[in-house]
Amino acid sequence: MERLLLTVTLYTRKDCKLCDEVKAELASLEAEFPHRLAEVDIDSDPALQKSYGTRIPVLDIGPYTLSAPITRQQLQMTLGAALDRRGQLDKIGGSDYEARVRRGQEITKADRVSRWISNHYLLLLNLFMLLYAGLPFLAPSLMKVGAEMPARAIYAMYSPLCHQFGFRSFFLFGEQSVYPLAEAGLSNLKTFDEVSGLKNLSDPYSPDRLAARRYVGDEITGYKVALCERDVAIYFGLLLFGLVFGLTNRRIRPLHWAIWLLIGIGPIGFDGFSQLFSQFNFEWLNSLLVYRESTPFLRVLTGLLFGVSTAWFAYPYIEESMAETRQFFIKKFAVAK
Repeated sequence: MERLLLTVTLYTRKDCKLCDEVKAELASLEAEFPHRLAEVDIDSDPALQKSYGTRIPVLDIGPYTLSAPITRQQLQMTLGAALDRRGQLDKIGGSDYEARVRRGQEITKADRVSRWISNHYLLLLNLFMLLYAGLPFLAPSLMKVGAEMPARAIYAMYSPLCHQFGFRSFFLFGEQSVYPLAEAGLSNLKTFDEVSGLKNLSDPYSPDRLAARRYVGDEITGYKVALCERDVAIYFGLLLFGLVFGLTNRRIRPLHWAIWLLIGIGPIGFDGFSQLFSQFNFEWLNSLLVYRESTPFLRVLTGLLFGVSTAWFAYPYIEESMAETRQFFIKKFAVAK
């Protein structure tokens, strides 16, 4: 079986004088230390720039790494050590080892898919968030033009994912964009009780609560968005940070977990749970908590804070993982050329 040459990977960039000098030295040593050179342009990926920008040229020679400044003596010693190690592994592993090496240098369809995902994961996330948060707005638009069947399908699809209470949702094409309960204390707006004709909505055990989920509106009131106000804000918050993260070339550092808890989890937890617990019909609880119904503004604000801060906390860590994957495949594709 034909022996595979030792691969030397050079991390370089355009107009790098030191890189050109190292390449010339490697070429002059090729007869003494047979090898093949694979070049990786660090400007092809932000993660490579971050890892190697101040150190190039960098050489990976087998298990060994050399960083600038690199002397001819270092190259001779490292190439020799890598070739000796390769020879020992060839003897120990035999044809099985060589077959594994060959497989490691072959580009498979799975490699191409994984590399594409690592390069475009943020686009996929943003498109998903746009679709997931945007589709609920299509439901009222379809209702408006009389396409009730597909609109109902969207409402049904999102029903397991959101409570869809009409008094906590946005409305399109009507007199108002929101119709809160009277208990929210927004005297300048028509209440949901008024426009829907449903009563006892402040009672979480009332049958009218279920009817408030099914209520989608009419020509005068407008038609309900298929996600509640808070959920709309959460997913658009995720999308907003995703877009900013992309525009900054994914260079934003992750939000500290304590700040995420403070501005992301804290406000939404306090607003949501204080509302929920205050509406339970337990005497002992009613003596501790005053009944409250949150406002559309608070739902949007806390949802937006949660969405943006959660993405800020999570997306940079996803980028770190994807950056490692990209670096692996950039090197593998360069070696396989």
